[in-house]
Order: sequence, then structure tokens, then C-alpha cells
Amino acid sequence: MSTFGAVFGEAFRLIGALDLALLDIVWLSLRVSLSAVLISTVVALPFGAALAVTRFPGRDALVVTVNALLGLPAVVVGLAIYLLLSRAGPLGTFGILFTPAAMVVAQAVLIFPLIAALARQAVADAWREYAEQMRSLGAGPVASSLALLHDLRFSLVTIVLAAFGRAIAEVGAVMIVGGNIDGVTRVMTTAIALETSKGDLPLALGLGIVLLGIVLLLNVGAHLLKERAQRHHA
Repeated sequence: MSTFGAVFGEAFRLIGALDLALLDIVWLSLRVSLSAVLISTVVALPFGAALAVTRFPGRDALVVTVNALLGLPAVVVGLAIYLLLSRAGPLGTFGILFTPAAMVVAQAVLIFPLIAALARQAVADAWREYAEQMRSLGAGPVASSLALLHDLRFSLVTIVLAAFGRAIAEVGAVMIVGGNIDGVTRVMTTAIALETSKGDLPLALGLGIVLLGIVLLLNVGAHLLKERAQRHHA
């Protein structure tokens, strides 16, 4: 028990002392995940909204595919990105494998289906309610999509927060394409796995506490935004 308590005490000491190694890992994790979420959001939100308000051949198959990709294993995404970015791959000339850029790409691809699928469902629900009104105003698919995205902005921010939570807690894909290089591509999840295997439990636990704190803050933010969205629509 004393050893257990000592590990917790040292972990909180590292956090309270703003340990540089811990801060570097946390900062890189936030930088990578925020970049990935920004890229995916810019592409996935309009894509999901377009799927909700437009009709074209193959649309249903595309919707099913996007929904199916929600269960795509992270390690499969990591392997696919690795093959694309390796020297023998079609994107190997960019030379970004085992860099933070490769980790951003992997996380962006991983969370794209999540944002797109949930955004499509949210916009589709609103579209069923406002479709006739939009058509009577002469709004085309693009104008309708933008209007609904703006009206659902609070709900969509909740979706983006959920995507960020998945990105920052992901380990398989980023370890494959990042290599878990100390000071270069070591993020919280990969560092926790490595430090635990090395027996450096205080640092691993400290990073775990910080990660749990970030996830908790995200859930609080999502809850507050959900309540605000409900008041807004009411």
C-alpha cells in the first residue's frame, strides 16, 4: 500500500511541479489532436451536411459506408497510413512518416467518419423539419446545408468535442505512424504504454491523470453545450 501511495504522490508531484517532460508530452498531444480535429471538421461537417440534404445515385451506399467506418479499428487506420507514407508508398516522397504530421493525418482519418456520420444524422433530422420551408424560400442544397449547420452549431460543437476526445485518447494508429520517438512523436497515450512497460509508473500515472482530466473537461463542455442547444431550439 505504501508503494501504491508513493506512486500516486509522485505522480501528483510531477503534475504540480509542471514537470518539463510531462508538459512536453501533453503539449504535443494537444497540438496533434487539435490539428487533426480542425482538419477533419473542416471537411467532415460539410460532407455530412451534403449527405443529409442531397439525393444522388449511390448516396445510400455512401451513408452506409460512412456509418460502417465508425467501427474501423485504429490499428487498421495506422497500417493504411503507414503504407501510404512509407518510402515504397505513393506518398513516401513527402517524408513525414514518424513525424507529428503523420500522426495528425492518422487521427484526422480516424475521426472523419465520426464527425461526418453524426453531423449527417443531426442535419438530416433538422432537414425533415425544415425541408419545405427551405424549398419555399428557394434555398438550394448548399444554402440549406450552411443554414442548418449554423442552426445546429451547438450540437455540432458537441460532436467535435467527442471527436477530439477519441483522437487524444487514441494509441494504436499514432504509435504505428509516429514511432513513439522520445521528444518527437511521444504523446500521452503512447508514453503511458511505454513508461508502464519500463516501470516508470509515476510519469505514466501522471499522464493518465492529465488525460482523464482532459476527457472530463470535454464531457463537461459537451454537457453544457447540449443544454444550451436545447434552450436555443426551445
